[in-house]
Amino acid sequence: MKLDGKVAVVTGAARGIGAGIARCMAENGARVAILDLDGDEAQKTAESLGVEALGFAADVAEEAEAKDAMDRVAAAFGGIDILVNNAGGGRDMGNAPASEGVGGLTGIEGHTQDRWDEQLQTNLRTTWAATKAAVPHLRARGGGSIVNIASIAGLMPSTTITAYSAAKAGVISFTRSTAAEYAPHDIRANAICPGFLWTRAWQGLASGMKMRVPKYSDMEPRDIFLQVVENGVPLKREQIPEDIGHLAAFLCSDLAHNITGQAISVDGGITLR
Repeated sequence: MKLDGKVAVVTGAARGIGAGIARCMAENGARVAILDLDGDEAQKTAESLGVEALGFAADVAEEAEAKDAMDRVAAAFGGIDILVNNAGGGRDMGNAPASEGVGGLTGIEGHTQDRWDEQLQTNLRTTWAATKAAVPHLRARGGGSIVNIASIAGLMPSTTITAYSAAKAGVISFTRSTAAEYAPHDIRANAICPGFLWTRAWQGLASGMKMRVPKYSDMEPRDIFLQVVENGVPLKREQIPEDIGHLAAFLCSDLAHNITGQAISVDGGITLR
């Protein structure tokens, strides 16, 4: 999975899944640019990678800002070969307004228009804007690889996180469209659908479950999450950021040169059920 000489941009990579992806890119020889709303943390994560790396603040939900960020990376490193669209995620649902349901867990009628738009902007518009900004740089290199971080929520129906699920389903569809449009330029696009990882979003979900579900009322959020993993994951273990990162590195390597337009779950078997 050697990525020597490649330049990888990972959005939303100051921490969590994105940071794990950035580490795997670096371990396989890529130079890495980390874009995140939190510029200070992005820089700290970049400095920890042990390779030539760059980290700075960028809101890739905004088209102009995404373009400026990609141009900055290309100028610093001489081009871009890899884009990982990781920016997004569920809001800290434990802190959602009471009007949006206990713990922020809502169905179709429970969503406000602002909440709906926020989730699509955070999880789908980010992917489009960053891709649009990066593609000219990949094309200039004669090809490249795009990996979009979707979710198993984009593959399964939801009665609670409807907007998030719809946005992630959109990411999967957008991935296939990207793969078809840019195949003539030798640009591949694939999606990864993570399962259950202990992230800030899951901490918020577990906090909401503690409030909403009587059997969880005396449990800490982390223990609730582990109980959900035990009950819902056939392999009986949580997924970690490097699980996603290793697959992303593979998909961006020459070993995957004939893989495009796919959505691959890394979920311990959750979607088997």
